Amino acid sequence: MNLPYICGITFAPFTAAGHLSQEHAKQSLKTMKENTNANFIILVPNGLQDTPQSEEICYTSEATMTDDELKGMIAYAQELGLRVALKPTVNCKNGTWRAHINFFDEDVPCEPKWGNWFSSYMDFQNHYAKISQETGCEMHIAGCEMVMAERRESEWRQVIAEIRKDFKGLVSYNTDKYQEHNVKWWDCVDVISSSGYYPINDWENQLNRIEAVVKKYNKPFFFAEAGCMSVEGSKYVPNDWTIRGNVDLDGQAEWYKAAFEACAKRDWVSGFALWSWTDKLYSLNRASQKGDYELFGKPAEKVVKEVYSNERQI
Repeated sequence: MNLPYICGITFAPFTAAGHLSQEHAKQSLKTMKENTNANFIILVPNGLQDTPQSEEICYTSEATMTDDELKGMIAYAQELGLRVALKPTVNCKNGTWRAHINFFDEDVPCEPKWGNWFSSYMDFQNHYAKISQETGCEMHIAGCEMVMAERRESEWRQVIAEIRKDFKGLVSYNTDKYQEHNVKWWDCVDVISSSGYYPINDWENQLNRIEAVVKKYNKPFFFAEAGCMSVEGSKYVPNDWTIRGNVDLDGQAEWYKAAFEACAKRDWVSGFALWSWTDKLYSLNRASQKGDYELFGKPAEKVVKEVYSNERQI
């Protein structure tokens, strides 16, 4: 299968209700396209569970964009000529990273169970798979960085099979950085994807490792997330969002150049959906003070536009 090259950005991830319906969200998306020449966005509806050991996932509270808002933003993105993917993603209310959601491998009375959690997870994914189908999304990504859960192979195969009942487009799953070779069920998705937060000086090593996985399963591949903060030191540990320090706009731009240059040598890398672009833009004069993953108004934005405007864009 030949996947058209993805010049993508993750837009307004985990947005709460009431934001995507605002005019500033549409203006931000339009600016994103103009400033980066992106041709693809990922939208990320937020599912929430209380702790990593909770069995119930909620996606109907004020913490999650409404279905109508989501559908409206998909329609507007498509009006702008953007391809769209949905990536419904679970987070924990207590702040624990979703990679640590975990249960006993064998059921124990009075303890939370994988079976109950996956039942709730399938409801969550199926709800958005129907929206992906109804709105003509190109791709549905069945979750993100669920490291401890990924070993539950049979359950994930069932999740993908259930999604396919409702959604007829491309199905992917976004594993975490360094985990591409650990997922044993890539054969059941159409597209392999992962989070490309690799150190600026380690891209070649990591791409060598990932290439073996891509060749083994003979599937298209793209980075469903990739990014670096504009903070000193982030280019060496871009996955660490807790780094605090002086703003380093040039370091962020250097990381993007290195990532793009390394991946350009690998014809099996079918693009990126960079992290990230906010629904409400800050003023340009604040860009130089922002030590985060955002691209707007920073030197990295120009790097992205140059790459996304080259001959590989389809």
